[in-house]
Amino acid sequence: MPVFELNDDIKFPPVELADQSGILAVGGDLSPERLIEAYRNGIFPWYSDGDPIIWWSPDPRFVLFPDELRVSRSMKQVLSRNTFSITFDRAFSEVIEGCRKPRKKQRGTWITDEMSGAYRVLHGLGYAHSVEAWRDGKLAGGLYGISLGKCFFGESMFTRESNASKAAFITLAGRLREMGFIMIDCQVHTGHLESLGAAEISRSDFMAIVRRGLEYETLTGNWGRFLG
Repeated sequence: MPVFELNDDIKFPPVELADQSGILAVGGDLSPERLIEAYRNGIFPWYSDGDPIIWWSPDPRFVLFPDELRVSRSMKQVLSRNTFSITFDRAFSEVIEGCRKPRKKQRGTWITDEMSGAYRVLHGLGYAHSVEAWRDGKLAGGLYGISLGKCFFGESMFTRESNASKAAFITLAGRLREMGFIMIDCQVHTGHLESLGAAEISRSDFMAIVRRGLEYETLTGNWGRFLG
């Protein structure tokens, strides 16, 4: 399959035209309008500093349905002891900076300055949200993503203390379930999220779920006002 080159038009080619690795297109920009259009169509940006913007729509897709969240006995104990204080949209910039730092055995970060700035803009517009796990007043871990309709598109997570990011994710999944969200997009497989109940589904099934989720109104604004 050819890889499409984007221009000033924010429209994307059909996701079925992505190549075997999941790459659909290159180029364009990270304007709020283009990013929202991408997520509405099951597409996300992922590239390294110095490369053109690369747009992905992998098949299969890795997702978690909030009703299928699995919490281990040890994590239930962590949560019941209130080891971490969980908040929403209290420290978006700190979370994205935490996610930017390279992991062990990782030479760089895919969250470039351009990416960081773009998601901060989306946060200011009320579409991008962070979940923070605090311990003794210090940020111990967290995650961020995009909310559209009844779908949450996870982008990245980080941890500075054992179980911090898990506590943030589990709390998020529980709150999303209470609000009637139907899916958390985890993009590609990780053992970390598989242990919490995430699983692979076909891209066609994923797109059907996204379309159903977008039939609902998007809950914009600072989620800390009603989630904690």
